[in-house]
Amino acid sequence: MPSKSKNPGQPKIPGKSPGKKSAPAQRGLAVRVKTAKSRDLSSTLWLERQLNDPYVQEAKRLGYRSRAAFKLAQLDDKCRLLKPGMRIVDLGAAPGGWTQIAIERTKALTSGAKIVALDILPMDAAPPAIVLHLDFTKDSAPDALKQALDGEADLVLTDMAAPATGHRETDHIRIIALADMAYEFAAEVLAPGGAFVAKVFQGGSERELLARLKQDFTTVRHVKPPASRADSAEVYVVAQGFRRSAAQT
Repeated sequence: MPSKSKNPGQPKIPGKSPGKKSAPAQRGLAVRVKTAKSRDLSSTLWLERQLNDPYVQEAKRLGYRSRAAFKLAQLDDKCRLLKPGMRIVDLGAAPGGWTQIAIERTKALTSGAKIVALDILPMDAAPPAIVLHLDFTKDSAPDALKQALDGEADLVLTDMAAPATGHRETDHIRIIALADMAYEFAAEVLAPGGAFVAKVFQGGSERELLARLKQDFTTVRHVKPPASRADSAEVYVVAQGFRRSAAQT
C-alpha cells in the first residue's frame, strides 16, 4: 500500500496545493540515457522519458504502482467520482494504480466499499479489492465479474488499451472497441445514478458510443487529466447519472 499522508485516503497530487493547480515540479537535472547494443533508440527515448517524468518519480515516492494512479485521482478531483462505500469495477487494472486510488478514496478498508479489478496481465493482490486475472474479451469474463461483484456497481472504470500498433487510426479503432465492450457490461451492472469512465483516443470513431452514453446518462464529458501526457491522444469520457432505459430492464 502507498505510504501514509496527513490526509488518509487523499493521495498527494504532485504540484497541487489548496486552490491552485499546477504540474509537478521537476527535480534536479534531466537524466540522459545512452543507447546500448541491446536497446534501440525508441526504447532509449522511452526510458529517458520515464526517468525524467515527475509523475513516475512521485508515484514511486508515494508507493503507487504506476503514474496512472494520478490520472484517476485527478479525474476524481474534477468529477467527484469516488465516495466511501461504493461498489466499483476496475477494468484493465494492472499493475494496480487505479485500484489503489479507488481503495483509498472509498475508504474501502473501513467503509465496506467493494472493488473488483480485472486485467489480462498478472497483478499483485491489493486487499481488500478482488483481483481477477482474466481476458475481458472472453465470454466468461463478464459472468466472473458479476459473480465477484455480487450486486450492482456504482462505478465502472476502464483504462483498457490494446497493444499499440504505431498506426494511429488502427489504435483508435481498437481502443474504442474495448470501450464499447466495457460499456455493454457496465449497462448491465450499473445502479441508477452510477457512473462510467473509459479511456478513448481522439479520432472520431467514438461517436456511436458517445451517442449512447448521452442517452443513458444525465451528463457526459471528455476530460484529459494533467497526468495524461500532452503528446498522447488519450482522453477519458466521463458519464455520470446512469438512467436505465426500458431496453436494459
